[in-house]
Amino acid sequence: MSGFVVEVADVSKRFRLYHERNQSLKASVMRGRRARYDEFWALRDVSIEVLEGTTFGLIGENGSGKSTLLKCMARILRPDKGEIVTRGKISALLELGAGFHPELSGRENVYLNGSILGLSRRQLNTRFDEIVAFAGLEKFIDTPVKNYSSGMYVRLGFSVAINVDPDLLLIDEVLAVGDAEFQRRCSDKFAELRAKGKTIVIVTHSLQTVREMCDQVALLEHGVLRAVGPAKEVVDRYLGDVFGEDDSTRIDSADGLNVERIEMLNASGLAVESVRTGEPVVLRLHYAAEDTVDQPVFGVSVHSLDGIEISRPTTNGAGVMVPPLHGEGSVDFGIDRLLLLPGTYDITATLGSGAISNGPPDRDHALRITVELGDAAEEHGLVSLGGHWEVAGNGRAR
Repeated sequence: MSGFVVEVADVSKRFRLYHERNQSLKASVMRGRRARYDEFWALRDVSIEVLEGTTFGLIGENGSGKSTLLKCMARILRPDKGEIVTRGKISALLELGAGFHPELSGRENVYLNGSILGLSRRQLNTRFDEIVAFAGLEKFIDTPVKNYSSGMYVRLGFSVAINVDPDLLLIDEVLAVGDAEFQRRCSDKFAELRAKGKTIVIVTHSLQTVREMCDQVALLEHGVLRAVGPAKEVVDRYLGDVFGEDDSTRIDSADGLNVERIEMLNASGLAVESVRTGEPVVLRLHYAAEDTVDQPVFGVSVHSLDGIEISRPTTNGAGVMVPPLHGEGSVDFGIDRLLLLPGTYDITATLGSGAISNGPPDRDHALRITVELGDAAEEHGLVSLGGHWEVAGNGRAR
């Protein structure tokens, strides 16, 4: 790493929120006054630095200024105060289908979007097959993009953005739309870009993504920079603010108990990361307790990649009283039939004490699993209901 790729110095950005706007010169004359508005500061005196070759995350609640800051980095918006300096070629994927013309085909939009990002036609000719293959749109590349699904839009836009060989890649919360296979390709591509020394700045609500991908993280709140530092520290602070976490509601390393890792075991007792719908599995939480811990409460939280919590079973909720723990061991959560439908999911540990079982996830120890097609009759949604159909007079239908 030779220095900073992005330097944000005391940046502020304001917008006008109009109560009523004069739509024409006539309206302005008739009213005899200017349109009334309030000033809204989306960013206030924000300063951050992004080192070359690192992945930097921007987190915070909706309206915190994350996307505004990213657009300022991409020079789509100009700060009202302060300065942003970037170095190298920038590629940005800031919103669904940005830069696409709906009436043009996927092929035509690849060349249009690629030229906007600075590639010559010769360069695009060389990379075209790779772009289309990454997006998985070989069959639809000559179809107008107005007929694409949201997932197809994202895949093509992202594929063009990362194949321009940028020095700095800016991404704003668009990857959750892709399917499991596309998510895997994205993860591999991110690893490849980082190995090449590329710099990535990402805005996302997925704290699991932040923990897995980011070296440094900035936490924004109402346009003000609240924290910046290593991903684990900043995400833990954010979770503490959101959940009102304190020592009385969560067992963490300060209390001497940690979940070191999670693994998923198949019917043969082997640790795996891929199973089929309907198969039995065991989620095993490996813990370490420095001192004796009374009344621990363990749980697992299952999330889809777009952040939807599907389930959070706990020992306390199941009426299982865990005895005092000391030293190392494991806690198993057995599932007779896994009813998750095909897709990719994140498994995290939750910890609590006494009757507390709904504390924030201990996201340090997440496991990402893939569920493949199994014996479920359902094709849509997140889970199988595991039921059966019956038609009166005609027996059972499945």
